[in-house]
Amino acid sequence: MQLTSFTDYGLRALIYMASLPEGKMTSITEVTQVYGVSRNHMVKIINQLSHMGFVEAIRGKNGGIRLGKPAADIIVGEVVRALEPLSLVNCSAEFCHITPACRLKLVLNQAIEQFLKELDRHTLAELVENNSPLYKLLLEDV
Repeated sequence: MQLTSFTDYGLRALIYMASLPEGKMTSITEVTQVYGVSRNHMVKIINQLSHMGFVEAIRGKNGGIRLGKPAADIIVGEVVRALEPLSLVNCSAEFCHITPACRLKLVLNQAIEQFLKELDRHTLAELVENNSPLYKLLLEDV
């Protein structure tokens, strides 16, 4: 299974924010510069993360973005569920004539559940805490 770039960059944005000192604000522009992704794409991602409570977005002159809750409370599986369309195949009867007898969807759904179960075992904090190489890569210019 390959995550969409939307989910991939959503996780990366959260990793970046979690790598900053607790409560420190950053900007969408800063995140886009770190990862080399378009600002328009990142705005959509941050908007979704904000609506889901993973990011706090503050408008205005002294505004910016930061984690919406502690990194230890952000479960990777929850982020993926919030951002990722998790249907691996199109099993609509209009698309596939074997749908009434097919067992593939059940097997794929079980695989997705195991994938998410593993992601649910990990928090954002685990991905960033005591990770000096990550800090060096992300924060060298900050």
